[in-house]
Amino acid sequence: MTVEPVLTVEDLSVRIAGLHILQGVSFTVAPTGVTVLLGRNGVGKTTTLRAVLGLTPTQGEVRGTVRMGARSLVDQPTHRLVRDGLGYVPEDRCVFAGLTVTENLRLAERRGSVPAYDRVYELFPELDRRGRQRAGSLSGGQQQMLAIGRVLLNDNRLLLVDEPTKGLAPKVVTEVAEVLERVAAAVPVLLVEQNLAVVRRLATDAVVLAAGRVAWTGPARDLLLETALTKSLLGVGSVEVHS
Repeated sequence: MTVEPVLTVEDLSVRIAGLHILQGVSFTVAPTGVTVLLGRNGVGKTTTLRAVLGLTPTQGEVRGTVRMGARSLVDQPTHRLVRDGLGYVPEDRCVFAGLTVTENLRLAERRGSVPAYDRVYELFPELDRRGRQRAGSLSGGQQQMLAIGRVLLNDNRLLLVDEPTKGLAPKVVTEVAEVLERVAAAVPVLLVEQNLAVVRRLATDAVVLAAGRVAWTGPARDLLLETALTKSLLGVGSVEVHS
């Protein structure tokens, strides 16, 4: 029985300000688990997520095919894609610093649906306790929890998560990884992540970009077990993988 991917990207090319950042990128995201997008800095990982979500700058040019299930996402406004179940956690978190935690969450509520505050507060009880605190005064880890919590208020068909553990303390990295592991049991995730220990824990499939192109795809475990491969593609050695 063939399992249809939740996301299909074919021959995706992106030019921004004269730079050809993505050059014919093609991959799929399975309808379950975590597909991780890997590569050295500057190869186009964040650009890929933003292109899927329709967030390429207005001066940019996007060509190719992006489908969620059978539906084309190209040329669709971002707010409509989000409303239809495409969740996004950006690399820089993008919380509203002057608003409280509760106000940040309320802004994420989708019209016509019941927000799942119980789900968010079960995963992040700290957000419940700090509801009246301004988001700008939260720690980096707490802001990341808020960024993820905003997305989880709503039901999604796919989550795009960009560098969720970047700059966080090891203890918080573990907490974020635990939450994403639980989330991925219910909704597929396309994840950009540099921490290979987190990749080892979460990822089922991997897509590696190099110079704006797909250099490797396959099971994440296979990639992480190959020292020469991870060294050549990512500039790091292999990571021990536990069954």
